[in-house]
Amino acid sequence: MLYVHRKSGEAGGFFRLWNRLRSRNACKTCALGMGGVRGGMVNEAGHFPEICKKSIQAQAGDMAGALDERTLAETPVERLAQLTPRELEYLGRVTFPMVHRKGDSHYRRASWAEALDRAGDALRGAAPEETFFYSSGRSSNEAAFLFQLIARAYGTANVHNCSAYCHAASGVALSKVYGSGTASVVLEDLASADLAIVIGANPASNHPRLVTQLVEMRERGGTIIVVNPLEELGLVRFRIPSKPKSFLFGSDVSDLYVKPHIGGDIAFLVGVLKSVIERGGVDESFVSSFTEGWDTVREDVMASSWTELEARSGVPRSEIEQVAEAVLRAKRGIFFWAMGLTHHEHGVDNILALANLALARGWLGRPGVGLLPIRGHSNVQGVGSVGVGPYVKRAFAERMGEIYGVDVRPGGLDTYDSMVAADEGKMRAAVLLGGNLFGSNPNRDWAARALSRIPYKCYLSTKLNEGHAHGLGDETWILPVLARDEEGQTTTQESMFNLVRVSEGGRPAVDGEMRSEVEILASVAERILPPGRFDWKQMRSHATLREAISKTVPGYSAIAEIDRTHGGVSGEFQIEGRTFHEPQFSTPSGKAQFHSTPLPRETAPDHPLASDELRIMTIRSEGQFNTVVYEEEDLYRGNEHRNVLMLSAEDAMRWNLEEGDTVSVENEVGRMEVQVAIVSIRAGNGAMYYPEANVLVPRRIDPKSGTPAFKAVRARVRKLA
Repeated sequence: MLYVHRKSGEAGGFFRLWNRLRSRNACKTCALGMGGVRGGMVNEAGHFPEICKKSIQAQAGDMAGALDERTLAETPVERLAQLTPRELEYLGRVTFPMVHRKGDSHYRRASWAEALDRAGDALRGAAPEETFFYSSGRSSNEAAFLFQLIARAYGTANVHNCSAYCHAASGVALSKVYGSGTASVVLEDLASADLAIVIGANPASNHPRLVTQLVEMRERGGTIIVVNPLEELGLVRFRIPSKPKSFLFGSDVSDLYVKPHIGGDIAFLVGVLKSVIERGGVDESFVSSFTEGWDTVREDVMASSWTELEARSGVPRSEIEQVAEAVLRAKRGIFFWAMGLTHHEHGVDNILALANLALARGWLGRPGVGLLPIRGHSNVQGVGSVGVGPYVKRAFAERMGEIYGVDVRPGGLDTYDSMVAADEGKMRAAVLLGGNLFGSNPNRDWAARALSRIPYKCYLSTKLNEGHAHGLGDETWILPVLARDEEGQTTTQESMFNLVRVSEGGRPAVDGEMRSEVEILASVAERILPPGRFDWKQMRSHATLREAISKTVPGYSAIAEIDRTHGGVSGEFQIEGRTFHEPQFSTPSGKAQFHSTPLPRETAPDHPLASDELRIMTIRSEGQFNTVVYEEEDLYRGNEHRNVLMLSAEDAMRWNLEEGDTVSVENEVGRMEVQVAIVSIRAGNGAMYYPEANVLVPRRIDPKSGTPAFKAVRARVRKLA
């Protein structure tokens, strides 16, 4: 309550914050889904109150005040580049267009006419293949659809969104398994499952309301298994604000907590599957009737020795078999994961190994079972659904051609390849619809250099972030946008459960010159596309854009009516063809697919850690949302600041380190001086905060998904006097 009181003060008062949180808009943070026309703090199932710290942080942040022109004039760019993510966040909302040109000491205020005319000149002066369009998951479906339409009409397929560095591996893997790149379950499935395996994720910090589902599953007799190299307090015991007893005394979350080596997930999952096979736990009827590829996977699994699986995973056989026993006892299981699985060079294979276990138990294609990637930003899944990606499905491309006469190219550069092209001087312009592309990339020095080589960059932003101070290059523009609950027209968003809901919008929380994303994009488009091809007055209408989405995006036909029915009906719909409650899948054969997953080199015996090395993963704190940092303190992990290396007591003893000692952490990419924090983590492994620790992250990429390997960074640790 003290925290809510403090954040209310930042937002202008408790009732002002309460009214924003209760407004008929979708939650602005994670993609678990909340709000919409049922009112804020209401989940898909209609439960109230549903609230978490992330929601309060994001809402208060948007309401806390504006970046004024005096602060801008007094703060040179050199100083902005020295500020932490939190300090940049607390400068306030961007409320007027800003520009920085090479040689300038400061950003300066600009007019909208100047900003839009310059956008037109820069994009007309660049070849389409020398541009890219990048979106965060903050945007609405309407803005995102228009964004990719403009890019493709302009002539580029270099269109991508922030999920390329988060859940691209999930999308690739799940498409291989069952033909859809999203979750196979809906929220109601969590209520009928009796087992959850949460692997490579920390929902207590990043998706707190999901922990409510886990606690409720456990309270009705289910089993919760957490698999994470670092023991997270919030996944052991958690206080749920909407449950008075839990809020006062806390709730147990996990029954079994398994701590593998970073990168040891495939060996662990193969071990669990091996034990399931040895105990006769494979659903042979399901496997033979509804899947393909099992014989090869079974042969590979059984050929793996227990000695190797234990060594490579870091988990004793007895503990692996404990997990297998829980899997065998359960009737219905759901597997949850996030970037602890995707942020590896073998991220796709991590997901495939998890899917193999689910398929072997028959846990796909019926209620209460399935696979659930825990999506981060509130509409990152919707942004992808409406076409913000270098590749789109054939039906989508054909409809774009029929409706707009746009020749959709077969594929463009993904996020990482666009960055590589920028570093090589092959990018002339970039339009960034939100997000912090600089902070999202590995190797901060390389990321800054690559972005600085793009002559023209235009950010559509609500706040300043590190990307506005690093890698500026010749010309960087920042255009102020309205937040979702400030829009003058209704918008829509999609949850991780494939549910689309309406947000009604509202009034701006601060005074200024902010414009809606659709208005800005349409104004730019008028300056770069041939006149007469589009009716830009009509294209500024969100209802018109929803009509176009309904005709273009598979499964989205209901969106055309969503804003016209919410008064008497629901204002939301479930997307068709994505979730599977019958064993009929969207693959060419209609059957789910097993895939072999070789053990990665990362944990191979011939690739050992040196005596002074750790394998480090980058992580987020509970006071953070993606690259946005609201608080320096990490309450759950007991860290008062973010400049730390979290390591085990065993490693601290081995190196004669104590809590608070200063150490150098370095590798071939970079170096940081940080303080030691002793935590419960598998020996030989460590953790540091993202995005600051990106200075140590090499440019190693999963070749199947283009995802950087943020979770397995080898670095040397040296005590400083």
